[in-house]
Amino acid sequence: MTESSMAEFRLPPRPLRADGTPRRVGVEIEFMGPSAKVAAAALAAGLGGRLAEEDPHAFRLEGTALGDVRVELDLRAAHPQRRAPAQGSGQGPGQGSGQGAGPGLPVRAAGRTLAAFLGPVVPREVITGPLAFDRLPEIDRLAALLHGAGGRGRGAVLLGSLGLHFNVEPPDLDAATLTGLLRAYLRREPDLRRATAAGGFLAARGLPPPFPAAYVAQVLDAGYRPDLDALARDYLAANPTRHRGLDLLPLLAHRDEAGVRAALPPDEKVSPRPVLHYRMPQAHVGLAGWSLAPAWNLWVGVEELAEEGRPQAASPQAASPQGASPDPA
Repeated sequence: MTESSMAEFRLPPRPLRADGTPRRVGVEIEFMGPSAKVAAAALAAGLGGRLAEEDPHAFRLEGTALGDVRVELDLRAAHPQRRAPAQGSGQGPGQGSGQGAGPGLPVRAAGRTLAAFLGPVVPREVITGPLAFDRLPEIDRLAALLHGAGGRGRGAVLLGSLGLHFNVEPPDLDAATLTGLLRAYLRREPDLRRATAAGGFLAARGLPPPFPAAYVAQVLDAGYRPDLDALARDYLAANPTRHRGLDLLPLLAHRDEAGVRAALPPDEKVSPRPVLHYRMPQAHVGLAGWSLAPAWNLWVGVEELAEEGRPQAASPQAASPQGASPDPA
């Protein structure tokens, strides 16, 4: 692994959105070791900001050097207050804090009991808001703070992967752009799996399942040029799950949430947002000096491959610096 102080984060060939503003990326890092509360306190000490408790296993850092950051146990049952209130309760999501708002006491108590029981084996997760690409080196500092607080993990645990997820804004939401990126990912997926699984048996076992072979053949066919409706329909028919190395469900749900949810199992988790949810990489918080750069640069390689097959734009995007150092503060 590359030392974070020496890491270079490459930029994709199209660093700007169609409106000329910089593209952004949100990052999710899973780890073992300290509780969400201890990890959040360590990040607050290093990044500043105000620490707010949502529940005993979920914390929000507001106004840090990296914006708002969430730290929580990666277990939905541990956060029952996030469930939509029962129909007819008169409460909207997040409304009310007194008796009758959200799940009842028995449900909340059961969630806390389950979280306490499974806490030793369920990953914790740090989630950042969207950041400009040139701020990615600062996430290495966040990872170092987690390591200093006792964060552990080398890619995977017995129950699965320790994810390093990138929520990448695409250059635009045109069908041709999205199909090109998906096609490039599918061409690279075998290499990406080998590179990620280099950590050993557990790392390989924790990878998301590959895309079905028939779907890969469909998308890689030279004549496959779907519009957005066809792209969504084909993707959902073959992949009614978020468990793919490149998860398009958030992006498709951003466009048509009702249609996406209707195609998924009732318990499938999806958060609508206009991003490519790149879920292949794995986090190594337990390794001193670990950097996100190698995993990020593999994604940049996907975008470079997509660009090779794209007709040249009428006006090239403005160049941006190839990497940046963390802010001194």
